[in-house]
Amino acid sequence: MSFTFRLVNPVDDAPVLHSWVSQEYARFWGMVSSTEQDVVEEYSKIAASGHHQAFLGLDDGDPAFLMERYLPESSPLADVYEVQPGDVGMHLLVSPPNFDPQPGYTTAVMQAVMTELFADPANQRVVVEPDARNHKIHVLNEKVGFRPHGVVTLPAVDPAEDHKKALLSFCTREDFLATLTPILAAPTAATRGASL
Repeated sequence: MSFTFRLVNPVDDAPVLHSWVSQEYARFWGMVSSTEQDVVEEYSKIAASGHHQAFLGLDDGDPAFLMERYLPESSPLADVYEVQPGDVGMHLLVSPPNFDPQPGYTTAVMQAVMTELFADPANQRVVVEPDARNHKIHVLNEKVGFRPHGVVTLPAVDPAEDHKKALLSFCTREDFLATLTPILAAPTAATRGASL
């Protein structure tokens, strides 16, 4: 595994992103019924926002995951917690499971994402708000140092729902670094197919 990051090109990357977000495993991403054009429009809005960026994660050059980085103070989170200097928000969607799942793959992806975020010295704490029902991602978050803060109500991601009940969680640089040795020593059986 060799992970690199590049900015999403909304038009060129729409086919691969649509093939991920429209699958049932990605239901918490809120785009299962989306079209490819919906994906182009969503990621064009993100690219133009000035406070939200989307990156395609590559594994040896092949698309493997989608990571979004955003400023919590410019998001709905600003209404549910007191944003601190150095906070950065993150969303993660790993590509669908393949025919040859690799034990520890999703954990390795999450570790790479956290390392990328903390490479910026201005980022002192990563903030996530996955759906409260997304138990798989809560387990993964805890493995890399996230600590739950509590369930909050946010605007719906899924158009079929009125709101999103999210588990607001934080991971400081120190909490993440403290998890690195155990992860490297004992990878878990997590595979591709988690979303945050």
